[in-house]
Amino acid sequence: MTITQRLVLVDGSSSLYRAFFALPPLGTSRGVPTNAILGFTNMLLKLLREENPGAVAVAFDGPGPTIRHQEFAGYKAHRPETPETMLQQIPYVHRALEGMRIPILMMPSEEADDILGSVAIRGAAEGCQVILVSGDKDLFQLVGERIVVRDTMKERTWGPVEVQERYGISPGQFPDLLALMGDSVDNIPGVPGVGEKTARDLLQRFGTLEGVLARVGEVHKKKLGAALQAHAEQARLSKRLATIRTNLPVPWSPADLTRKRPDVAALLDLFQELEFSRLVQQFSQPELA
Repeated sequence: MTITQRLVLVDGSSSLYRAFFALPPLGTSRGVPTNAILGFTNMLLKLLREENPGAVAVAFDGPGPTIRHQEFAGYKAHRPETPETMLQQIPYVHRALEGMRIPILMMPSEEADDILGSVAIRGAAEGCQVILVSGDKDLFQLVGERIVVRDTMKERTWGPVEVQERYGISPGQFPDLLALMGDSVDNIPGVPGVGEKTARDLLQRFGTLEGVLARVGEVHKKKLGAALQAHAEQARLSKRLATIRTNLPVPWSPADLTRKRPDVAALLDLFQELEFSRLVQQFSQPELA
């Protein structure tokens, strides 16, 4: 594999949230909160050192309600409000990415997952080895011969074999799994009473959600069969909510995301402003940046 064939796509929305809660509250002498900025920046720099990709980008949720919110008002409705101290840090994260000259991928009313999925599928089709960086298991459905998911916090990489071993299904069956068992993180309802093991067993036997619903009479447990029949449409809705869209008209090709040398002067200005002494020291020696 050559470096130019490796495309790293970072789930910025997920990674920033995890960075915020992974570090204790930090701030400058002027009171600007910095824990999410520092955690996110260090994660990204470590990732670039380890993967040395030929192309890289970071995707964030776009502004506005998504198609999922329009279809199901309860989608992600139970999530708490984003902490104000995290919101204050987002513009600085964007400045850090601009200084690193890493493209920010955003589209109005589109989720980062769908942007990542669409760019990843396009990249794989063009021959790239794609690394999706996220702690979100929803992205497992994208895993394939040329696409893996890397969880930097747990230092784990998920390919088709790892998904099959952990969940007992193929990556392509992941939306069906979530359709049956639901997903509390995104408030996807699923079928009441169906957990991961039951969902896995059904998919191993019947293949897909529609296969399960078409042959529900063959389900031996009467209570389970009744629940599947009663909540068939809710399960179909849940699958639509859980399925990552990979056909967005994204304006970025892998060539547009080619890695560039950072703007060291801009990064030094930012890191000095944020009082990141170690990063100032690092980027004061450009050959080490």
